[in-house]
Amino acid sequence: MALSIKMDIDAVEDVTCLDPELLQLPDVSPFALKASPQLVEDLFSQWLSLPGTGHLVKSLIDDAKSGTIVNASTNFSTLNAVGSHSLPSMFPSSNAPPLSPRSSSGSPRTSRQKSSPSALGSPLKLVSEPMQEIIPQFYFQNGCPPTKELKEQCLSQINHLFNNPLNGLQIDEFKAVTKEVCKLPSFLSSALFRKIDVDWTGIVTRDAFVKYWVDGNMLTMDIATQIFEILKRPGCKYLTQVDFKPVLRELLTTHPGLEFLRNTPEFQDRYAETVIYRIFYHINRSGNGRLTLRELKRGSLVAAMQHADEEEDINKVLRYFSYEHFYVIYCKFWELDTDHDFFIDRENLIRYGNHALTYRIVDRIFSQAPRKFTSEVEGKMGYEDFVYFMLSEEDKSSQPSLEYWFKCIDLDGNGVLTPNEMQFFYEEQLHRMECMAQEPVLFEDILCQIIDMIAPEVKATFFLLTVISFYLLVSYDFDLTHDNLQREYCITLQDLKRCKLSGNVFNILFNLNKFVAFESRDPFLIRQVSDCTVRYWVLNGCYSSAMTIVCWHFPPFCLSRNARNQL
Repeated sequence: MALSIKMDIDAVEDVTCLDPELLQLPDVSPFALKASPQLVEDLFSQWLSLPGTGHLVKSLIDDAKSGTIVNASTNFSTLNAVGSHSLPSMFPSSNAPPLSPRSSSGSPRTSRQKSSPSALGSPLKLVSEPMQEIIPQFYFQNGCPPTKELKEQCLSQINHLFNNPLNGLQIDEFKAVTKEVCKLPSFLSSALFRKIDVDWTGIVTRDAFVKYWVDGNMLTMDIATQIFEILKRPGCKYLTQVDFKPVLRELLTTHPGLEFLRNTPEFQDRYAETVIYRIFYHINRSGNGRLTLRELKRGSLVAAMQHADEEEDINKVLRYFSYEHFYVIYCKFWELDTDHDFFIDRENLIRYGNHALTYRIVDRIFSQAPRKFTSEVEGKMGYEDFVYFMLSEEDKSSQPSLEYWFKCIDLDGNGVLTPNEMQFFYEEQLHRMECMAQEPVLFEDILCQIIDMIAPEVKATFFLLTVISFYLLVSYDFDLTHDNLQREYCITLQDLKRCKLSGNVFNILFNLNKFVAFESRDPFLIRQVSDCTVRYWVLNGCYSSAMTIVCWHFPPFCLSRNARNQL
């Protein structure tokens, strides 16, 4: 076998030394070609240099371009013909020596049969480019355009409402378009009307509405995005408090549950401000006064708007729009603001809830640790600041409230509540219990109760490290007293948000009245409060006390019909 390969290689090397014009190239063993790649390149170069090779390649390319089916046998025959005509044999056919006889049982080299070109496979076919998968467009800069069916259905409703396309609709007539075509709350009608009527002509034509609502792809947006696009100012990517004023103004004008306020503009403004403050308190999680589309979608404002539009009793809309909730907040503020300059100082706030709060927590509030005041008056909070405070104080289970009080207790601002920080606020609570002749509860017991209630994640880590390194601590004479151990317990904001009873931690630290109520709590009342946590002011008796307070300051016409009946 090796001898045969060597003979083939020698034969090929001899062939390459000869002039291709003078001889016909003999067959070469595949083993020789595989053993000498450079030889293959040389032979291929010689084949390309033949006169007929260029014509053959060009004809194949022309056939491929024209789509002609290429026959493999024909082309191989042409290829052989090119080689045979281009390389005449050096021996004439009459003087050719006879072939030596070959045995069928010879060596693999002598028994190898030539494969005909037809045996190489099926005829070659023109290979077209693979079909590219068409991916439909999934991003549209100005929103996804409506389908043909949806567009026709919407245009049919528009044509029905716009009886005279040339004259258009006025603002009072436009409410039907907002409800039936846009499927939006009716008190968004004025804002939508002003958004389309940019020239303040007082009329919205059919073509103008179709251009904004249908051609502007507002039809295919979700309701939160529609409201966001209607309320935001041109060029802005967020909503401010000013953007909600037209909505509240129309709500006060059209809602039957707020009809009694139509003759009291002052209370209308206060109600609108309170609703806006509550919206931003719960939804604007960044606290920068800029409500983004993402925050609007994650909040419950859209559902509250739809509920307020369908419900005639505004007090049943517990989220944001309840008049009773506004009534309680405003009356509490009016009670504390003794000089009625619409500002509250430290001495005023310390009287909140019958002196329920400690001086230390009030000082932290006025140091603006939880939130920067908007009053712009040194040492005083305005009505908006008071709304944020009262919402946080009366419902400590909400995430905004937990963040508010967490910043107050976190003295060093490192994002962790340590036992030392909690003890700093509880010391005043302990002193007040002693002054009121109540049985004091030591901080060590309070800390154990808080740790059991919150179950911070750092607790397990600390115990694991303590067990592993106990003997190391003893060998280095570390103090393993109870005081040193309790300092390792740290509470994070995530720990508080994970626990449903975390609001009680803050009551224990700085609200004496709620702390005492928590210690003497009734299990049935706990279930009742947990089921109706939204109506926290009514359950705590704040609404009835607020009505008693307001009767000394406000005339009865500022009250709702239900409130006057309760008096």
